[in-house]
This record gives sequence, C-alpha cells and structure tokens, in this order.
Amino acid sequence: MYTSVLNWLDEAVGRYPDKIVFTDAQSSVTFREFDALTRSIGSFLAGRVPTGSPIVVMTGRHIVTPACFLGVVRAGCFYAPMDATVPPSRLEQTLDVIRADCMLVDRENLETARTLDFAGEIIVMEDILQTPCDGALLRRAEGTLTDQSPLYVIFTSGSTGIPKGVVTSHHSLMCYIDAVRKVLQVDETDIFGSQSPLDYIAAVRDIYLPIRTGASTVIIPKNEFSMPRQLFERLNAHRVTSLCWSAAGIELLAKLRAFGTSKPKYLKKVCFSGSVMPGKDLKYWQQNLPDVMFVNQYGPTETTASCTYYVVGEEVTDDTVLPIGVPYENYKILLLREDNTQAGAGELGEICVAGPGLTLGYYGNPEKTAETFTQNPLNPNYRELIYRTGDFGRFREDGLLEFHGRKDRQIKHLGHRIELDEIESAAKRIAGIDECCALYDGQKEKLYLFYTGTATAKEIAIYFRSTLPGYMAPGRTVNLDSFPTLPNGKKDMQALKAYFR
Repeated sequence: MYTSVLNWLDEAVGRYPDKIVFTDAQSSVTFREFDALTRSIGSFLAGRVPTGSPIVVMTGRHIVTPACFLGVVRAGCFYAPMDATVPPSRLEQTLDVIRADCMLVDRENLETARTLDFAGEIIVMEDILQTPCDGALLRRAEGTLTDQSPLYVIFTSGSTGIPKGVVTSHHSLMCYIDAVRKVLQVDETDIFGSQSPLDYIAAVRDIYLPIRTGASTVIIPKNEFSMPRQLFERLNAHRVTSLCWSAAGIELLAKLRAFGTSKPKYLKKVCFSGSVMPGKDLKYWQQNLPDVMFVNQYGPTETTASCTYYVVGEEVTDDTVLPIGVPYENYKILLLREDNTQAGAGELGEICVAGPGLTLGYYGNPEKTAETFTQNPLNPNYRELIYRTGDFGRFREDGLLEFHGRKDRQIKHLGHRIELDEIESAAKRIAGIDECCALYDGQKEKLYLFYTGTATAKEIAIYFRSTLPGYMAPGRTVNLDSFPTLPNGKKDMQALKAYFR
C-alpha cells in the first residue's frame, strides 16, 4: 500500500535511475538527479517550515518546478502552485486564501514575488538546490504524511470573484493517476508532451504519470503552440508518444491547419478535456493521424481531474458531439433530479460524483465545501460524499454518459428552456467560426452570440434558421478579434456582458 506519491518516486528511482524523467527547452534531468533535487529542497524546507503547512511555489515552466513540488512534499508539506504571469491582484487574492508562511520562487520571478503583498519568507529556488540531504530529517517529515494528507492546492475561479483553492490528497491523486494509466496503457516507453501550465490541474498527468510508470515528459515552450512547425519538430526530436492536452489546444492546431506542412511521427495517444471538442476539429486530427487513439475526458478540479472518459472508436463528422463516456476506476457517477431522486434512463440530471477520487474540499472555506460536497441522498445508511458538479448529463441507451451543459447556463427565453451550450455547439459547426460564446440578456430578453472568425451575421442567421427552432437563434451576433479572458484562461463573461448596455 502506498502512503504518498513519494513511494512512487522512490520506486521509480530504483528501477530507472539513469532514465530521463523531465526535459525542457534547455536541459533534462534523470530520475536519480530529480530525486536528489527533491531531497535537497525538502531538507532545506523541513528545517524551517512546520509539517502540514502550505508552501506557495512560483517557479516557472521548467524541469525544476516538479522537483520543487515534490521537495515540498518531502518536507511533510503541500504545495500551492502560482503562475507569475497572471495579474498581481489575482496573485494576492490567491495568497490571501492560502495564508502561507513561505513562498518558493525562481530567480526569474523574484522581483514579481517581492512586489506582492506577502509577509512570509521568500526563498529563491536556485539558492537551495545544493542543500545537503538530511536523511533523518526527511524521514521524520515524511513520517507525518498519510494517504489522506493534502498534496497540493489548485486554484479555480470563484463565483464571488475570490479564487477557490481545491485541496487534493495523496490518495485521490494516486487513484486518478492509476486509473488513467490503465486506460491509456502508459508504461516506461511513453513520452508525454506537456502543454498545460504547471499550476493547472491538467498538468498533474504530465508530472505524476512518469513518476508512477517510468515514462518521461517534455515541457513544451508556451510560444510554440501557435507555431506548428516548431512544435512538431520538438515532438519528433523527443519522440513524443502521448499528449494529454486541453481541448482548446487540440482545436487551435486544427484551426491553424497545422498538419499541412509536417506531422508528429511518433504520436500514439491523445486525450483531451476542459471543454466540448467540436467534431470538425477532431475530424481534422483523425484524418491526418488515423492510427492515434483519441480519448475524451470530463471532470472538474474537485474530482482531482477527469472522472469519466470515452475512447473515440468512430470516425467523427462535423456534427459529432462526443459522449463523456464512463467513469474511471474508483469513480461513481450519479444523475440527480432537482428533488434529489435518481434521474431515469434518458432523462437529464445533475452529474454528481462519488468515490475516493473526490478532493478534500476548498481550502479555508468550509461553507462552500459543505454546499457542494454533500451526503449522497440516495444512501441514507452510511457516510458517502458526492460532489455536485452543477453540470447536466444524460445516460444513453448504451450506458454512455452525455454532457448537456451547466445548470447555470440554462435560460428561459420566449417561454422555452434553452441550454446556451447547445447554441454554442451549433455555432461551432458553422464554417468561419473559430471560437464562440452564447449569453443571454434577461432584461432585454435577447440572445447574444459572440464569436471570432470570418463568418458573417447573415451566414450565421441562415444556419440557425436551417438547424434550430427560431427561438434559439441569436438575436445579436458580435464578431470579436479575440475573447477577453480571466487569469485562468477562461472567457471573461462579465467583460462580454458589457455589450448588453
């Protein structure tokens, strides 16, 4: 039985000591070297930070950042990653929530750290990498960990404007990684190409799948995602076999017609998550990479990461809407009506998730935790928590789960209940629309469609009249050069609502 992810690392070092585990644009590190870094960082921190404490890590997109994460864990603590490129006000909101006494930064981000309203100690990563390993100190610190100890806190947007810190335990993360490993059949021969920011939930696959299996991860420079030729050169130079990306990253390369000049030669597996994948974009990938396995995933941060998956077995079309599939091992999916009874076959219900993959809740926010992590109403006999996702779903006759939008994305317009996500799904099938977002002005009773691309308002109107009821057609279309975004990269809905006035 594994107590913590450190057990995985210890095993990997014993099996693959001289195998490269992480690579970035400048350098690489073997399992043995990586382990030594975690022990140096952990030895420094364990002597000055109480076990069980949060430590903020703001160290950039390079190979030492995962070592900082695991070094914090070796000190008996848990890490809260932050991205120095987001606005300072957002960073300070995060610091207000986590209330850490220590921040670990690299030299590149030191000045940013110093400008923040942070009263704790700022430690420069480069200054502690040669700290002598204190084995006795580390054993005492690691001895305080259990599988239920926090591993990290990942921050997501909050409805009140204050970020929520989702606390994930060692056990939840290990359950999830083992489930993904089995579905993707990951072993020591796999090489991952990392797209996600290292402070984002999707990055846990790129960090912990190698530590679990002996695989490797290549951390791809951020600027290369809009330069397909350079991106594919890097993937091919490192023989990358697997991508676990956001759906937006897959869409971007399809819209850029990235495979026109070159292709990734060694790719075998692509999984994606985070948003609904347009059929026309996945079709482009399938047509150009017919031997690749594609896996659609669904799941919020509160369930550690993705809790369901669907291995795409068919050739998709422009109109294909992928199911989100079946639960990963160690997850259970319930669909609940508004009265907390179980939705029937083919009936919409709120997607609720149970099982050991659930996280520990929101850091420092027991009220919000109690609101969304609740007792399973279908089980009156013993304690069984579920997480209420706020998403609608429906089971198909074949048992596959479909995603049907957010509860808070359902409106009533002209006497009809409408899912704004359905309007967006239709709009994404229009040639000339790249990105889109549907919003509703309740006061003026008008549907808005915001989009980027070359499609005209007339073309959009003709398409909607030919495919959806008239009451679902946008009353106004707004063509944007680009979407305003929040620090986490999601569309800024409040900024878009300025067009309502």
